[in-house]
Amino acid sequence: QLQLVESGGASVHSGGSLNLSCAASGSTARIYCMAWFRQAPGKEREGVATIYYPGGGTKYYADSVKGRFTISRDKTKNTLYLQMNSLEPEDAAMYYCAAEERPPDYGGACFLLSSKYNKWGQGTQVTVAS
Repeated sequence: QLQLVESGGASVHSGGSLNLSCAASGSTARIYCMAWFRQAPGKEREGVATIYYPGGGTKYYADSVKGRFTISRDKTKNTLYLQMNSLEPEDAAMYYCAAEERPPDYGGACFLLSSKYNKWGQGTQVTVAS
């Protein structure tokens, strides 16, 4: 059973940086896509960034974070990262790590749609003070 645990959330000032981590444990062999989502109070959950986990080279970002956030993964550590730079008050939210498991040789792209992901972490809080 795959489990995801996020860490790295904190309170920072506008313009600051944070690096979030998501440690995957248990059965990781079927992870195909991994992603970061976020949800602010009173708002819907939104996709932030996704990565093709086996190869790590294909990434997709929400327009709101392009050029500021970088998603990456270290397969040797079974860990997903989100480097966040130039943080703005609008980035404040609970950040969730998610994984989409697929059978071997399934193929296809990764999408920033929460319905595609079947495993979720508990979240890590990011606060940005103006």
